[in-house]
Amino acid sequence: MKIRSLLTILALTLSLPFTYAQTTLKAGVWRGVTKTAKGVEIPFNFEISTVGRQTQLAVINGTERIKVTDIKYKGDSVFIRMPLFDSEFRLKHVAGNLVGRWTKNLGDKFVSMAFMATPNTTWRFKTLQEPAFNITGKWAVPFGKAPKIDPTVGEFKQVGSKLTGTFLSTTGDYRYLEGVVSGNKLYLSCFDGGHDYLFTATINGNKIVNGKFYAGLTSVDDWSGVKNANAKLPDAYSLTELKPGYKKLAFTFKDVNGRKVSLTDSRFKNKVVIVQILGSWCPNCMDETAYMVDYYKRFHPKGVEVIGLAYERTKDFAKSQRTVKQLQNRFNIPYPLLITGYTPINGDPAKSLPMMAKVLGFPTTIIIDKKGNVRKIHTGFSGPGTGQHYIDFITEFERMTLHMLNEQG
Repeated sequence: MKIRSLLTILALTLSLPFTYAQTTLKAGVWRGVTKTAKGVEIPFNFEISTVGRQTQLAVINGTERIKVTDIKYKGDSVFIRMPLFDSEFRLKHVAGNLVGRWTKNLGDKFVSMAFMATPNTTWRFKTLQEPAFNITGKWAVPFGKAPKIDPTVGEFKQVGSKLTGTFLSTTGDYRYLEGVVSGNKLYLSCFDGGHDYLFTATINGNKIVNGKFYAGLTSVDDWSGVKNANAKLPDAYSLTELKPGYKKLAFTFKDVNGRKVSLTDSRFKNKVVIVQILGSWCPNCMDETAYMVDYYKRFHPKGVEVIGLAYERTKDFAKSQRTVKQLQNRFNIPYPLLITGYTPINGDPAKSLPMMAKVLGFPTTIIIDKKGNVRKIHTGFSGPGTGQHYIDFITEFERMTLHMLNEQG
């Protein structure tokens, strides 16, 4: 019996290196593509590395790196769970490539897209021709078709054929986009675990025409642009306000542990309070939260409180609790996150806060002074992918905080 047991252990031990070699992802840069319902490929790059025996993945978008560590193997299958947005890859090794599906949970349903990745592939888009134009600069970019046209500003930087940049809208930016200019064509894309975007268009001097914006499985929008060094968005503090007659905000919701938290609680009295309207599904909310965690650590000792109000894709508390806790753990959020029980659609955010005239987008940030009065409401967030816009927002926001802290309660 003992000899048989030893032989069994020896056989299992000898098989381990073989199993590990067969399933571990090849180190280096890969090119992955999700595929829309009409067969359009949305590409991005990611890098595989090994730390000890643990495989790590970093999604690449321009200068951004999204770290992913939840990678599991079973036979010839690989399971990769993204750290945010409640999505995962279920893949198999096929002739050296990875083939399978990327699936994301939208609360009331799952959406799945075909996916394939090729190792040792550093390019995102092939440059077939020398660029005919350099589109560095600002562009006025109306998205969509009348009457639903979203005024947007495109800001691009082109070095040779390499193109990076983003689009800024009234509800936030499109984060880090990366691509190329090939001949008179432009291509930009990004992937963050919850959203996959592809922009294509034709460049005609100071105009961009015939643009297509692909997002997810089925969404396709038109876009165009005109170069305009003075292109800008309306003031983000001018878009949302309280209803006439209201000065204060009031709410009571449960936090991620099920405890009720109210804005009238003693911890918020005589404090400058920042209220985040957010969702764990929202990429601009993630950028704002990353900043807000650092902001809270620096300003909380001076008398600032922050509260996050989460509007998830389901009204089910347990399901929302899981995704909001994932967000909390990802960013080590030290301030309370409340689960409102309302969704981000059908006007729910405004219904949950009836003193608000409207909520135009996510995130929305409400600044409350030490007397409990709403001082300002900021719609959207320009994240680090917007460069100077991000720096300007932080500078102004923190200057305003210091001014309010110096006021009498």
